[in-house]
Amino acid sequence: MSIRVRFAPSPTGRLHVGNIYVALNNWLFAKKAGGQFLLRLDDTDRERSTLAFAAIIEDDLKWLGLKWDEFTRQSDRIDTYEAAAAKLKAAGRLYACYETAEELALRRKVQLSQGKPPVYDRAALNLTDADRAKLEAEGRRPHWRFKLEPRNVTWNDLVRGPQHIDESSQSDPILIREDGTFLYTLPSVVDDVELKVSHVIRGNDHVTNTATQIQIYEALGAAVPTFAHLPLLVDASGEGLSKRLGSLSIMQMREDGLEPMAINAYLAHIGAGGTIEPVGSLDALVKDHDLSRFGKTSPRFDPEELKHLNARQLHATSFEAVKPQLAALNFGQVDSALWDAARGNLEKIGDIALWQQICRSEIAPVVADGGFASKAAELLPSEPWDAETWKTWTQTVQKSTGRKGKELFMPLRLALTGLDHGPELKVLLPLIGRDRALKRLRGERA
Repeated sequence: MSIRVRFAPSPTGRLHVGNIYVALNNWLFAKKAGGQFLLRLDDTDRERSTLAFAAIIEDDLKWLGLKWDEFTRQSDRIDTYEAAAAKLKAAGRLYACYETAEELALRRKVQLSQGKPPVYDRAALNLTDADRAKLEAEGRRPHWRFKLEPRNVTWNDLVRGPQHIDESSQSDPILIREDGTFLYTLPSVVDDVELKVSHVIRGNDHVTNTATQIQIYEALGAAVPTFAHLPLLVDASGEGLSKRLGSLSIMQMREDGLEPMAINAYLAHIGAGGTIEPVGSLDALVKDHDLSRFGKTSPRFDPEELKHLNARQLHATSFEAVKPQLAALNFGQVDSALWDAARGNLEKIGDIALWQQICRSEIAPVVADGGFASKAAELLPSEPWDAETWKTWTQTVQKSTGRKGKELFMPLRLALTGLDHGPELKVLLPLIGRDRALKRLRGERA
């Protein structure tokens, strides 16, 4: 069987970590099986879907490296959905209803007060042609419901195991609005059939929907795909992410300087067990991907853990790998020597700008003891400098001044870098250079 999966976001907003968690697991599953990853924009919501959000979705996926093998958008496929709807109507599985939202709300309220489940009573099935004509003459337009078979629907979920939903307890779902536009359910099923989707991998908030969709697949005479419902992400405290999605959008993470492979590595392992380690490419994640590792417990997404992983990702990244990114960001003169010296102290790539300034530009030195700094300046050795220069110089300064330990090293670090922390000075000193070091020890901006 040819493996084909789909990621189907709605272009009504920006992608967030919850979306990418689903997209990434689809992508990894497909690539491990030698299959295909489809991108489908579910843009049937005409009021909220925008071309701008569609462009952002595509850009975010490309940035993360999640390239698709096929692309489609539902707005281009309306004729296909109308044909499927006509087939269901002819089979008596899609029927017209004329109740208003207010009437339905009142009916549910009465059912609840009587201790009954608020399930649609199928009153519309009893309407005669004359009844329908009268309602339409009053200006009412029908919405269309799918007639469920009152039975247990079962499937074997690749994450949750054997599943069953009693559809006799469910209301017949509305598939078409009064204005003739389609809700999510029917287009999604029709697309899966037409595009030959073999596996539907999505969040477990769709579990109940799955039983209904299975009935629609069957009513259309189509094969039912294999389902896998991933546990939804929660925040570090165990709460849902819904209220925080703005801060967790992929666009915001890009603006915050997070690395795409750090995000991929984190989301690939969260909930699936195993140690989360930096990786150099998506290929490294493919071989370890296994949906059976997921449980039902919601994985906790912790931004601080991601930031820590992002730092480790940079620490392990070579200059050649990061060179194009640095060039695009235009951080100035950053070469392999500077990158190798500073990368162990970076939390995000933008931090390299600080060390570029310290080593290649001007800073305001911090000189608390002018006499000591002046003596250290006198003892600066001649160039050329290498990794042994720092040790040779500080030993000489120690013998001359009697200082040692922190009293020796910290004043020199503050004068040379303006900071009390950072990479080893044995690697920074040759990058700073003698002329600049001499001026800083004299308290001059250099």
